[in-house]
Amino acid sequence: MKVDKIVSYILIVSIIMAVLIVAYITINPAPAEKFTEFYILGQDGKAGNYPTNLTLGESGNLTVEVVNHESALTSYLMVVRMDNRTLKNESFKLENGEKKEFPLTFQANQTGGGQKLEFMLYKLPNSQQPYRYLYLVVNVS
Repeated sequence: MKVDKIVSYILIVSIIMAVLIVAYITINPAPAEKFTEFYILGQDGKAGNYPTNLTLGESGNLTVEVVNHESALTSYLMVVRMDNRTLKNESFKLENGEKKEFPLTFQANQTGGGQKLEFMLYKLPNSQQPYRYLYLVVNVS
């Protein structure tokens, strides 16, 4: 009989603790991960089919997208470069959850393989070290 009472008390205490733990987790959820999506889309609006093989003077078209998941209004600077030429340099702000699209048309001015089209996203005020970095290798004939 004494063992039954002890087991009952342990069971009651365990249930109360489980309810308290569930209540605590519900009231104080883990903080959300903070990040920024930064990606490029090809001509068909998908991640692929990029204009990577061009002839001299031909234009390539793509879209750069940025989505803020930083849980706050965030200031950015986006720089797009090719062959030490700046093709785009734009500062902008995004609210949490907001997305911005940047259509980009670029043209290769010299022939050669392995030319880098670089996309750098800075999370301001830090304009020295890119927060996100992407690139495409473009071959120009």
